[in-house]
Amino acid sequence: MPNPTTRVLAVLELLQTHGQLSGSELARRLEVDSRTLRRYIATLEEIGIPLTAERGRHGGYRLVAGFKLPPMMFTNEETLALSLGLLAVQNLGLDQAAPAVASARAKLERVMPANLKPRLRALGEAATLDLPGSRANASERWLLDLAAATQMRQRVRFTYSASDGESSEREADPYGLVYRAGRWYMSGYCHLRRDLRSFRLDRMQALLLLDARFERPHDFDAAAFLTGSIAQLPRSTAVEVLLKCDLARAAEELSSGMGLLEPQEEGVLLRTRTDSMSWFARQLMKLPCDFEVREPEALREEVRASALRLLRLVETGTPIGE
Repeated sequence: MPNPTTRVLAVLELLQTHGQLSGSELARRLEVDSRTLRRYIATLEEIGIPLTAERGRHGGYRLVAGFKLPPMMFTNEETLALSLGLLAVQNLGLDQAAPAVASARAKLERVMPANLKPRLRALGEAATLDLPGSRANASERWLLDLAAATQMRQRVRFTYSASDGESSEREADPYGLVYRAGRWYMSGYCHLRRDLRSFRLDRMQALLLLDARFERPHDFDAAAFLTGSIAQLPRSTAVEVLLKCDLARAAEELSSGMGLLEPQEEGVLLRTRTDSMSWFARQLMKLPCDFEVREPEALREEVRASALRLLRLVETGTPIGE
């Protein structure tokens, strides 16, 4: 790193990456002495990059937060990560985010090294992220407000329409947001039901942030709670299926909303509810592992009928699906 200008920019990049570094650590990384390092720091301040220096054992140099956004510098790997993130955002169905995504990608391309541009363009053209698209763009209007309320531990009030069409006024403490199967959900404490609940954002109306504050349980997992909530929806028939595989394989093969998975000596027990035996039987038939339907009997019959149908198709040479 022979060029002093390169070393000055390296100081900026190190502080952006690590937040705070001692003078001795900066000097060691740059392979310069302390006097030269102070000259680099002075150069950054002269060009308008605000820095603070703290003395003592835990002191060091850091950028002044929020005063002025310094030029951002990214490695090739960081640029790739940002590009993949922007590509993923396009699949979330957030119409209001589309202009921002396009603008951010254009900015990245303008400043990235020439040899990296064709590689990232090729990634954008060749790579497909198989994420479910959003089914309800109306939910995006509440997304940023709920994210802010979650971060600030701020209670919210909204009108909620249940699956049966009944509306109710709710106040809730939002603990977390989850995007699953093309929809956004908010999980938290519902003051009307006096219990934890999950709410679909596209069923919310008239969201209002309140002055009341709350404490979020430190061990609350919004995604895990949503999985349990979906599995315990009041569908007509309880289902228990023993999967002859380990927990990791079961979680990989089944969608997160299929049900609760419980490790057993013989395999993994799937517990859930369903309104459609034929649909559930088709999902089981797709599994690459053996399974045993413990209940209900109607599901065993449906699986047996599906298996016999497939066997007849194979024996007669009929293409499956006709």
